[in-house]
Amino acid sequence: MTDPRKPVVRSGIRPSQTLTPIDATSAVVAFFAAWFVAQVLSVIVLSIFGETGGTNTPIGVLAIALTVTWFAYIAGMWTVSERSGTADPVNDFGISILPIDGIGFGIGVLAQLVVIRLVYFPLENLWPRVFGDDELKRNAEGLVDRAGGLMMVLLFVFVVFGAPIVEELFYRGLLQRSLLARFNDTLVVVGVAALFALIHFRPVEYPGLFVFGLILGICARVTRRLGMSIMAHIGFNLTGLILVL
Repeated sequence: MTDPRKPVVRSGIRPSQTLTPIDATSAVVAFFAAWFVAQVLSVIVLSIFGETGGTNTPIGVLAIALTVTWFAYIAGMWTVSERSGTADPVNDFGISILPIDGIGFGIGVLAQLVVIRLVYFPLENLWPRVFGDDELKRNAEGLVDRAGGLMMVLLFVFVVFGAPIVEELFYRGLLQRSLLARFNDTLVVVGVAALFALIHFRPVEYPGLFVFGLILGICARVTRRLGMSIMAHIGFNLTGLILVL
């Protein structure tokens, strides 16, 4: 009798070595449903405070909007784990951190200081007005300029810890992990990295986010856990924040 937990692989598509109890279709539906609900909730929160989410939105309001967004992501993951997985999110999404995952922090720092600079070097020379250093730092500098005192602490927590943990759970834990059980590893890692970049909706950052997404995807694929990709994401965001302080 066929094991229902084994992935069904279409002809011509090489299966991944990674198995997951959550099938790809359920994961994709949960991902986009949670993302859509998150956007609706975020707009509602911003509207309550009379904000649009633009460059002048107070840090506190952005923090509340992000909190409801992440709540929708986690709720979607919890629901699909209960209905299509083992009801154990730790197992379903590969949530574990080992001492060796500390290497990921260094990977994230190097990605921010070296890899991203190499990515943008030719782009900045070809299109300096589009990919200049000032344009790349504009969003981060805007956040730092609006933060001060307690708001700076809040910004630090959300950027350095909140975003890396939730985004790795959502992109690499839910989406990539499930897709790897059915489709070609390279296509999945590249596709999820592209989606990771696009959903940030900051075109000037697309090249860097895509390349960094590849690095995160490879970390998660090689280890089959989220520990190293989370640490890499933390190292990357922390370094980026320090650079604009």
